[in-house]
Amino acid sequence: MTRALVFLVAAVVGLVAWSVPASADQACKPVVGHFEAVVVPVGQGHCVSVPADTLCTAGRVWGGIQGNYQFVSTGILSSTAIAGPPEIFFFTGRSTIALKSGDQLLGADTGSIDLVSPFGGFASLITFDGGTGAMSNATGQIRLRGEFSASEGTTAGDYLGTLCSR
Repeated sequence: MTRALVFLVAAVVGLVAWSVPASADQACKPVVGHFEAVVVPVGQGHCVSVPADTLCTAGRVWGGIQGNYQFVSTGILSSTAIAGPPEIFFFTGRSTIALKSGDQLLGADTGSIDLVSPFGGFASLITFDGGTGAMSNATGQIRLRGEFSASEGTTAGDYLGTLCSR
């Protein structure tokens, strides 16, 4: 177990060291703000051609990043697969933010969400990997935290991170 942990730490340090030169020629800025969204039923809007067990949301962001966004999950796994509580699920997906400038910002979205209990918390990490226009080479990450109401089909919270573009 200790050897695996040492390897994991070494891999993370190596990855961080490798990525620094790539972002050195980009303009990076800290971003802080808020978001709110609603669940989009499968078969509607941007959630048309996905399996029925997919989670989709659409909403808006404001603050350091401003615009409308859409999320489509590409995978959902119950935490019971790793002896976790049954109400917690892990997800992966794609987020698209249509910025007020008209450009799009794209990212891989990963996190955990409480889909069952009345607490309804979630946390997510969006890793930007491009977009359109001025965001075509975007990188960076934002960390989101918030609340999810299964009964109302809404989510809201805040984000914090860094957005880099050329």
